[in-house]
Amino acid sequence: MKTAAQFKEYIWLVNIIRKSPRGITLAEINKRWVETDMSGGIEFSRSTFCRHKDAIQDIFGIFIECDRSNGFRYHIGNERVLSGDSVQNWMLSTLSVNNIISESLSLQDRILLEGVPVEGDILKTAILAMKRNLCVKVSYCKYGDDTPKERVFEPYCIKLFKKRWYVLGHFSQAPKRKSHFMMFSFDRILSMELTDVRFELDPDFSATEYFRENYGVLVHDDTPVTKVVIRAYKQERFYMRDLPIHSSQKLIGEGEDYADFELTLRATRDFANHLLSRGGLIKVLSPSWLAEQIQDMLSDAMKRYKD
Repeated sequence: MKTAAQFKEYIWLVNIIRKSPRGITLAEINKRWVETDMSGGIEFSRSTFCRHKDAIQDIFGIFIECDRSNGFRYHIGNERVLSGDSVQNWMLSTLSVNNIISESLSLQDRILLEGVPVEGDILKTAILAMKRNLCVKVSYCKYGDDTPKERVFEPYCIKLFKKRWYVLGHFSQAPKRKSHFMMFSFDRILSMELTDVRFELDPDFSATEYFRENYGVLVHDDTPVTKVVIRAYKQERFYMRDLPIHSSQKLIGEGEDYADFELTLRATRDFANHLLSRGGLIKVLSPSWLAEQIQDMLSDAMKRYKD
């Protein structure tokens, strides 16, 4: 069987099991499987199912387990890896969409997608450095600078945010400066190469925890964690409900044409920029300093139109 066809089967199998909260038997899986075009009307044999299950674990890190006490029903054993911004969830979602679109090539002129820069060489180098625990040397030219600077750092994690790739670099303690982190955007990295300098990843470091209290990639401006209450009007209240801004978001009140949401996070500049992008459809109710910041940003924007 071709690899592409196998991947389609893996993804189909994970999605079927994932969408069965009470678990699903092999017989029930086969009943749905033979209804697909991929099956050719032939059921999974137990050996094929087991090979698929093992491959899914090796490739995606997703464990399909059998609950013998519940009528030999299969379920995802580590469901948490398919939540939030995990690599497994991103891969599964991306490949699922890819499968759907690949089966609809006749509609290619009617399916419009957003491009995400691949940054292939830099991404490969960064991942290789992370695997080998090697420092990288980059030539980096941030916005506003005319001359690139060389930096050597420990690549701790990679993050995709608003169609841009970033690497979190850790700088070990130096004689005149404490250890610290910096974010580097791939599109501002002119070159990246491996060094022969090894580093030990902090065993207490968690990329998920590091960014948990933040909206985007600005994590170094000492903005405190605070509760933010946002009032969303008209259609925006439905968008915020279905596509939460942050994992901490929760609905705390509703009116005739609005809904109030509470978030607990660091209200950094990129968070304020996101709120500003929603125009008059949202209003910051608290804290007052954030509401004033948004007002100032709106005022500055209005001044530009008056000049």
